[in-house]
Amino acid sequence: MAAEVQSFFDPATGSLTHLVHAGRGSASAIIDPVLDFDPVAARTSTRSVDHVLEFAQRHDLSVDWILETHAHADHLSSADYVRQETGARIAIGHRIVEVLEAFRGIYDWPADVTVGTCRFDRLVSEGEEFRIGQLRIRVLCVPGHTPASVAYAVDDCVFVGDLVLRPEIGSARCDFPGGDPRALYRSIRRIMALPPSTRLFLCHDYPEAGDEPRIVTTVEEQRQRNVHIRDGIGEEEFVALRHARDATLPPPRLIIPSIQCNVLGCRLPSPSANGRRYLNMPLDTF
Repeated sequence: MAAEVQSFFDPATGSLTHLVHAGRGSASAIIDPVLDFDPVAARTSTRSVDHVLEFAQRHDLSVDWILETHAHADHLSSADYVRQETGARIAIGHRIVEVLEAFRGIYDWPADVTVGTCRFDRLVSEGEEFRIGQLRIRVLCVPGHTPASVAYAVDDCVFVGDLVLRPEIGSARCDFPGGDPRALYRSIRRIMALPPSTRLFLCHDYPEAGDEPRIVTTVEEQRQRNVHIRDGIGEEEFVALRHARDATLPPPRLIIPSIQCNVLGCRLPSPSANGRRYLNMPLDTF
């Protein structure tokens, strides 16, 4: 059976979560689920991802996997909550170890904090395949935005994470530790070598007030219209453009809480002796 995709938009972070399945009663995977977080009140909520789980329940879908395209810097992941609610397993790119090491000094993580202790269930590599019911998922390593960025391909769909955005916006930033605009260029061109009709499901969109978010684009549209990397834009031009643009961008609003949770198994910090959870706040860093 062909893959079906239901997408959910979180306007607070401009994030898209996708649920891929093969129809009523099938197995499914949730890609890049969001944990709601109010940084002023320091309050979390599962409202957004509960909508995803409610959809799955209404359509008799078992949630077998949570697929993270990368360690997000602009929202907290609710992958661990989904795992607790459904028994699903969490997958992320195997180079997450490099992301952890890049941020170890920033957050002062001790030596015993490793990917092995972070409770990801599966670290996926290039070309790896696994099944979600009747669907076959293939992993494509697409570094550049982060070293561990991966895309997930199923049928004519590719879930690209932050690799590209809608054509009018362009491509992912590369100024986080481990980011590499040359690697990003080559990763995007690799995706653009797929059949023109391939559907690319986005991880973010930032619509104007009253507009609907852009959820999906195609290889053909990106090759013709992407403002950063359409056909005819070479690697050197792209790298110069990306460096210039990244120099103007402020840090993501939620980077400090997001990275320290998403890199460490998509989990919130463990409670302290008083029962409260605490986030580390490195000053004068980002």
